[in-house]
Amino acid sequence: MAIGQRIKFFRNRKGMTQKQLGEILGFLGKTSDVRMAQYESETRVPKTELVKEMAHIFDVSAHALTVPDIDTYVGLMHTLFTLEDMYGLKIGEIDGELCLRLDKSVGTSYLSIFDMFLAWQKEASRLESREITKDEYDEWRYKYPELETLQTSKLIKKSNKKKYFALR
Repeated sequence: MAIGQRIKFFRNRKGMTQKQLGEILGFLGKTSDVRMAQYESETRVPKTELVKEMAHIFDVSAHALTVPDIDTYVGLMHTLFTLEDMYGLKIGEIDGELCLRLDKSVGTSYLSIFDMFLAWQKEASRLESREITKDEYDEWRYKYPELETLQTSKLIKKSNKKKYFALR
């Protein structure tokens, strides 16, 4: 989820309008809601200090607003938190091991994501059972969904049109 979507998500979570948030941040008059609309639509990107101010207002980490850097553990955690917000990804425990799972109550996106995860699990199982090599598995992952079945590709294209997969 891009920064504009995150700003909107946390603003709505606080029950604030664009105008209210803009005024708290010091934008006056008509510029308050216009500026916030620009940030949320990503026609403008807020400077680091403004992101920190918004994070303070929303009572969240600045990491929760910015596009996560998955090359760090903190960035990875905020990516997972975003996936929880957007797609219902949940953390749980099975037989003493931590597991990530999809929440069925999320609705339409659950079925599309489930099909994709199922395809991933199938290929990972094929690798584990040595039906395919690590190179073949990597080729599948790095070209996904190109090497996936036509049915799954159609689901992905359909979901993209509905903007269920806005991850960047």
